[in-house]
Amino acid sequence: MQINFKSVENNDIEILLSFMQKLYAVDSSILFNIVFAHQAIIQLLSDESMGRIWLIQSQNQGIGYVTLTLGYSLEYGGRDAFIDEIYIEPAFQGKGIGKQTISFLEEICISLNVGALHLEVERENTSAQGFYRQVGFTEHNRYLMTKDLSRSA
Repeated sequence: MQINFKSVENNDIEILLSFMQKLYAVDSSILFNIVFAHQAIIQLLSDESMGRIWLIQSQNQGIGYVTLTLGYSLEYGGRDAFIDEIYIEPAFQGKGIGKQTISFLEEICISLNVGALHLEVERENTSAQGFYRQVGFTEHNRYLMTKDLSRSA
């Protein structure tokens, strides 16, 4: 299936928020807060040094999105990146779009001198884990642990 990637602009925020709400509904551990999400999008769009967001499109129609955030890692020799969120509408899953999206992100990362690309996947989501292994991601013997400072009082 032929797709393209469109950098998210301010006029794309509403569709992006609708995709985010669908993604968060699939993962009940993530609470969707439209105000919080909107603020985060605006902040990311205003500073490309933090990352990028793209709409995934088929025939210029949004069918999903992907967010890449940028960081720095001594372990990986400099800049690293994280696939923060990826969502593809269910009707378009299983058609090679995920592979095309990962390939697109790898090209972007190379152009940004990123030394490592990371992602996280729910432990129960064995289907996604299999896909990510298939496209070259490997597990390591570590746990991702998080302290959410943004929402604590």
